[in-house]
Amino acid sequence: MDTMRDRFAPVVSQLLDENPRLAVVLAEIGKDGFREAMRRHSDRVLNVGIREQLLIGAAAGLALTGLRPVVHTFASFLVERPFEQVKLDLGHQGAGAVLVSAAASFDWPAGGFTHMAPGDVALLDTLDGWTVHVPGHPDEAETLLRHAVAAGDDKVYVRLSVQANQQGRMTDGAHFVTVRTGRRGVVAAVGPVLDAVLAATEGLDVTVLYATTVRPFDAAGLRRATAMAGTDVVLVEPYLAGTSATAVSTALSDVPHRVLGLGVSRRELRRYGTIEEHQAAHGLDARSLRERIGGFVGTDRVPVRV
Repeated sequence: MDTMRDRFAPVVSQLLDENPRLAVVLAEIGKDGFREAMRRHSDRVLNVGIREQLLIGAAAGLALTGLRPVVHTFASFLVERPFEQVKLDLGHQGAGAVLVSAAASFDWPAGGFTHMAPGDVALLDTLDGWTVHVPGHPDEAETLLRHAVAAGDDKVYVRLSVQANQQGRMTDGAHFVTVRTGRRGVVAAVGPVLDAVLAATEGLDVTVLYATTVRPFDAAGLRRATAMAGTDVVLVEPYLAGTSATAVSTALSDVPHRVLGLGVSRRELRRYGTIEEHQAAHGLDARSLRERIGGFVGTDRVPVRV
């Protein structure tokens, strides 16, 4: 199976041919995928070099001229390093762009902590008006990229990862998908953690919701699920644990509820290892999720297959 990032350059290159408003801004990372597009559209495919603050500033300038910029690099260099420019050049000036990241929370462990960004979605949560897509499969990534480019002049973040579910699912860029129904709690799985969540909850009487878009948060979808399954809610997110806990509490503010936020911990792991070792260390493997979800919702425990 190809990766989400494998889909990125071909899809956006095609959109460049179709949409004269579209522009691409790169900071060295990913430039090889756009060589042909740069030849065809030299005025709309820009590489600013290893200058991430300029990456965002140039995108904002293009947006202010009426273009729709797609901006790409690793998540840590796209959201964290140039955060002031994201806040001011885009947000304060009311300029829209599509930020497309790679490397996610720990996709490239050998790159070290400088190339990890488990706090990216939480950081964007401090700003107003961002749509955040977290696909869990290359097919979903392609769909959401097309949604993002077509989203007028909105500010959109698309979080790509090498981690992926085996099966892509239909996504409309807005709502939760109900994957499994139950009566003793709701488990909301975001993007590439769905397969682990399904393995972890096999045989448990819980509803499993799948989210590929987390901002805006589908409050109505969560309320419908909890009306049937109860108001114990477990969030499983592939980034900083508890990032969406406030959104859950806001959605259920008029009813008693409990929330358990599972995801990447704040503890820095200094032995970088493999992706699978990071998942296990953060409790995001199926066996660990089984223990934590089962303990929270109080469902009878059945051995999990891993």
